[in-house]
Amino acid sequence: MKAIQMREPGTPDVLALVELARPEIQSATEVLVRLEAAGVNPVDTKIRSRGTLIPDTLTAVLGCDGAGVIEAVGADVTRFQPGDAVWFCHGGLGGPHGNDAEYIVVDETIAQPKPAALEFAEAAAAPLVLITAWEALFDRAGLREGQRVLIHGGAGGVGHVAIQLARLAGARVATTISSAEKASFVHELGAEYAINYREESLRDVLADWTQGEGVDVALDTVGPAVFRETIPLMAVYGDLVSILDPGPELDLKEIRNRNLRISLELMLTPQLKGLSAALAHQGEILRRCGEYIDAGELRIHVAERFPLAQAAAAHRRLEAGGTLGKLVLTMN
Repeated sequence: MKAIQMREPGTPDVLALVELARPEIQSATEVLVRLEAAGVNPVDTKIRSRGTLIPDTLTAVLGCDGAGVIEAVGADVTRFQPGDAVWFCHGGLGGPHGNDAEYIVVDETIAQPKPAALEFAEAAAAPLVLITAWEALFDRAGLREGQRVLIHGGAGGVGHVAIQLARLAGARVATTISSAEKASFVHELGAEYAINYREESLRDVLADWTQGEGVDVALDTVGPAVFRETIPLMAVYGDLVSILDPGPELDLKEIRNRNLRISLELMLTPQLKGLSAALAHQGEILRRCGEYIDAGELRIHVAERFPLAQAAAAHRRLEAGGTLGKLVLTMN
């Protein structure tokens, strides 16, 4: 099969199109998936530049997100049969098992039926960001109806689905953006305020929106500086969640004075730690999101599609920044 292989950490130039043996079913509960598309996520570029997350592996087929058609099933598989279309987040952290390839083997508990409303490219773009946003907003922050939510980077991969999930929960959403195009995009998704951080005072806008009380929930998708800047924007007893390392320089006094609950979200932990119950929970998140998608209440925005052979170009585009939604590799 054709696959994109990283032989050592480095620039996008370390990604090479190679021929690898097609993976085979090893367990009675596994399924072989012929991949139609794979999502491209920031974690892919980080692994490519820094090294794999799986110990004692140097080479890797990257790609955590996949969507395709089941070609074969193990003897004990009960949920699927050949010909079923599926989507999932699994693999891509080190070694040969990633979605930047024509085939992958996953356990049947990992896969979910692909939403009928999504093309394969859209489905492949979705799992990691949907699970990340869901876990951050609901599992970490306990988001409730009527709360005011600040989502940083609302036009990005995680941000654009987080806006929609928050609105579906009955929350009110403000988000940061950097252009008029992105402002229009996030308003379409349901954001009440689109705050251009290059031109407006985030503090002033939020003070007006919340009558000076601060936001109940904030989701940081950007990094340490934004995380620190968000602390004084929070309401007392608020929930501040980051999907990135917030760094060591935190104002713990202000966090304590506001009685903030600080949470960190890494949706890859269940895969890295082999946590079967948590992986099953993530599958349930995908199932519920699939229902929203098929009901027309949740959408996935794919900004650009690249052929598998152009994986390096997709990495360069993602690292350049400014993308609306997601990037995808397509196999055909």
